[in-house]
Amino acid sequence: MALYKRLPRSSALPMPDTSLLPDSLLLNGREFRYADIKQYPADSPVDLNGYEAKVLDFCRQWLNGTLEFGLQTSGSTGEPQRIQLRRQQLAASAHRTGDYFDLGPGDRMLVCLNCEYVGGLMMLVRGLELNLHLTIVEPHADPLALVPPGAAFDFASFVPLQLRTVLENGHAARLNKMKAVLVGGAAVESGLARAAQALTVPVYHTYGMTETASHIALRRLNGPDASLTYKVLPGIHVEQDERGCLAVRADVTNDQLIVTNDQVRLLPEEHAFEWLGRADFVINSGGVKVQAEKVEQVLEVALAELNLPPRRTFVTARPDERLGEQVTAFLEGAPLSSMQSEQLLALLTERLGRYERPRELVFVPQFETTASGKLDRRATLKAALAAGGAGRGNQ
Repeated sequence: MALYKRLPRSSALPMPDTSLLPDSLLLNGREFRYADIKQYPADSPVDLNGYEAKVLDFCRQWLNGTLEFGLQTSGSTGEPQRIQLRRQQLAASAHRTGDYFDLGPGDRMLVCLNCEYVGGLMMLVRGLELNLHLTIVEPHADPLALVPPGAAFDFASFVPLQLRTVLENGHAARLNKMKAVLVGGAAVESGLARAAQALTVPVYHTYGMTETASHIALRRLNGPDASLTYKVLPGIHVEQDERGCLAVRADVTNDQLIVTNDQVRLLPEEHAFEWLGRADFVINSGGVKVQAEKVEQVLEVALAELNLPPRRTFVTARPDERLGEQVTAFLEGAPLSSMQSEQLLALLTERLGRYERPRELVFVPQFETTASGKLDRRATLKAALAAGGAGRGNQ
């Protein structure tokens, strides 16, 4: 018998029998048996692409009991780093998620995040640890377009771009058959949060990082329990440092205290917190500390009120001789008209403090992203400066 059984890439692709514990996974429309994956790469198919090879290699390591794994941080706010996590940390995270969402043998999970980073990799670990049926596809804006229309799932995790595309392409009914949907890796803008209200499946925005083996807290995006605060998962200890930044200790951190750059407001009585923004995104404008994320939220609402098409934005500091740093807004896509820019700046002036409002609008055709799909602010800023800014609006 061939080591790998080739299955057709078509709508006739069968789903694994959910009445039995899985002995295989589906990867890009092909079945790979766990007994064979443990021997990978012996006699591996010559037509495996690089992504498929990396997924199978991780699964081989996990199935063979590897005790330590190297993971790459996303690099969305700094230089990417390689860190080591122990098997017990990853397993603890997987079981905590499984317990929270009542995931167990026979449940079906769609894995569509990049498995080279912690979000996607932990989906693999959950499947392997909890005996879930795994259907894995390469990262794509609409992952449900890559699986048969009749394929049903109990659990999935998306980045915001994927969830938005899935909803726009009419897959809401497929999501509503799931136990839960996670969305993470980036902020959820208000338009997507509103779109999620139409779903009956519980949708959760995750909080976590590579160092915590994925999420350690969740906030509900839709339904009567929707909230702006993140509820910390059971067994996770959180505190604040002198900057007001979140620190985490648990089995998922190997019982080490991980100090973040995320400023929060703790709600101890609810074992929850409100995320305020990144400490390293604070802009010192004229001696006044401005939280970039606050300006981003006001900018997003202003764009929506002007009935302008949704676009990605971010706010950062630019050097200024008088202020030290000036608040600058970057907007993805074609420049607005002069009238639209004036209207937008007028709304921002009305709703933000003197030092908070952006002094300049910079339009960039396309933002840079990291390999895990997150907005890369530093690379986008560098490219925009090198190009002199595709378009500008000043105040």
